[in-house]
Amino acid sequence: MSSFRDSSVLILDISRTIVRAGQGLHELLRAPTVELPARVGLRRAANGVHTDGGNVPEPSTSTLQHSVVTARLNDYLVGAQLDEALASGQDVDVFWPFEDGNVKDWTQAEVIWKYTLFNQLQLRRVQMESPVLLSFPPGLSRDAYEHICQIFFERFNVSAISILDRPIAQFYAATMSGAEPNGVVIDIGQYHTDITPIYEGYIVHGARMTVGYGIADCEQYLAHLLLSNQAVVSALSPPEKPLSPDDLRATLVLVSRQVWQEGLVKVLAEGEAADIEDEGVTDIAAVVVAGKEKAAIESGMKKRANAKASAAELARAKEIEALDLVTIQLGEKSLTLGKERHRFCEPLFDPSLLKAIPGLPRNSAEESIRSLQTAVGHAVSLTDVDSRQYIWQGLFVTGELTNHIKGLGAALQTRLAPFILSAPDQQNDVQPKSIRTFKIPEYFAEYREKGDGLASFLGSSIVAKIIFVNDYNGKNFVSKQDYADKGPKAILGMSASLL
Repeated sequence: MSSFRDSSVLILDISRTIVRAGQGLHELLRAPTVELPARVGLRRAANGVHTDGGNVPEPSTSTLQHSVVTARLNDYLVGAQLDEALASGQDVDVFWPFEDGNVKDWTQAEVIWKYTLFNQLQLRRVQMESPVLLSFPPGLSRDAYEHICQIFFERFNVSAISILDRPIAQFYAATMSGAEPNGVVIDIGQYHTDITPIYEGYIVHGARMTVGYGIADCEQYLAHLLLSNQAVVSALSPPEKPLSPDDLRATLVLVSRQVWQEGLVKVLAEGEAADIEDEGVTDIAAVVVAGKEKAAIESGMKKRANAKASAAELARAKEIEALDLVTIQLGEKSLTLGKERHRFCEPLFDPSLLKAIPGLPRNSAEESIRSLQTAVGHAVSLTDVDSRQYIWQGLFVTGELTNHIKGLGAALQTRLAPFILSAPDQQNDVQPKSIRTFKIPEYFAEYREKGDGLASFLGSSIVAKIIFVNDYNGKNFVSKQDYADKGPKAILGMSASLL
């Protein structure tokens, strides 16, 4: 048995764009207490000399590269310091060291980890007693495993470390009900969506896929649709004080982000989008009036809570409800949106729609214009034919989007139906007959209302409890003694992802 205490275990979950962390497991697995963008900033420099944000000429590519190479830990801005610098308009270059699913710059990675451990979690290096479970996107090289091990022992003085592939962690969170460890994890990120087939608890690395679109593309798409909503455009860019086209589009992206983060989007079934598009917005003034009228009716009905609403009020409220309007506040502006907001997720299932957005850089690679359902079907087809029927029994959609938009798994499931042969004469012992979707079980109380986007952190907590608290032989993590005896290479034989 391990001697680590539940309360000392540290979970560090690294995605391409977000870092989540928390300390302590206890009986009730906790949600993360720290969440921050996985980015750092570097003030613009000339000839490698950093400035305090004054008027500095635009650096050449070679100058910027030199600045990054020569930058030290303390040169970088991170967390609240970076947020403040950007908000105040300082001249700062922003870097995302994990955006490729790897570690692009080790100094930048160390800055983020150090800030998370010692600033956000308030740990002290000299008194560090925490073992660390680090979950990371799959595909790290063995050299990268060793480098991570070295940083955490020599720079952070952790008491033990284990590294876990994020899709395995995500799948653990969804399959604790006793389901077989077979399935495919679809992780919808900010700019990429990762697709990872899993068979018998192991990632099928040759079948992993990444498509080059994600949440940011959905935000751009809804912003593009909202340009046709004259009520919204007029509210944001009134004739007496119009916004530039670029500023208007940037503001509409903020509207799109607020709409999905407030949970005001539902995922459409196939065909529903066309119905909404055909409806159009025939009378913008009527929509504006209806939005104000809805608020007035609701206010009046609340004031007369003990009296019956008039038949006219109820009838008009029902008419307005059919329009499916919502009103949001953006700063001091009140905006009324209709059903077009439900088209937010369309680019995931038909990325060709993004071609209509002017100025949006597109990756022309085949995997980036392939729909999500086609990409998932292709990824599963790359696995062994005998394993596919089992992999299709565990479809799990995760990522931050699933924290706020419910039903993505079910929507993808229906669109994957063509990949399952249903005709009786085409079925055989290895042909899958159905697709089963997973979600985080209800009995994880702290995650019940948070959606499936925190699956990686929850799964990492489950694995950490097994290997650090209930470990049988101590072979799933590297201790300080292991590191002293074998050095960084110890991680290659004592990590959950490599066993």
